[in-house]
Amino acid sequence: MKAVVALGANLENPREAVDLAIALLNAATEVKKVSSMYETEPVGGPEQDNYINAVCIIESDLAAIDLLALLHGIEKSMGRVRIEKWGPRVIDLDLIQYGNILSKSEELELPHPRAFERKFVLEPWHEIEPDALLLTHGPISQLLEELK
Repeated sequence: MKAVVALGANLENPREAVDLAIALLNAATEVKKVSSMYETEPVGGPEQDNYINAVCIIESDLAAIDLLALLHGIEKSMGRVRIEKWGPRVIDLDLIQYGNILSKSEELELPHPRAFERKFVLEPWHEIEPDALLLTHGPISQLLEELK
């Protein structure tokens, strides 16, 4: 099943961290497309350095909750520590959308509840999949226009 995964990092060497996370993701799934890397200002949280963001499209047969666990495992293996909401991080992997699954559970919300308002997700996703639809919100091209 097709999944959209957003990646971000702003500690140590963020470009290398995003590359490594994609390689680890490819070892466990099938990475189909990867966007360019975008430098973006942080949204919310404390004052911190800019982020490097990217989006990739993967294929996976895992259950959605297991794919989320895989993403969290990659984060942990790379040294991610969850201390402060929206704080700086070595790596962040967010499951944005997974097939046509809609979920509002405490463990997993699909599509990602804030993806529609995050240019740092929509812009790289649009680069690799310009006709994509964000479930419950519509075409990502339109969502991007609305953010301008």
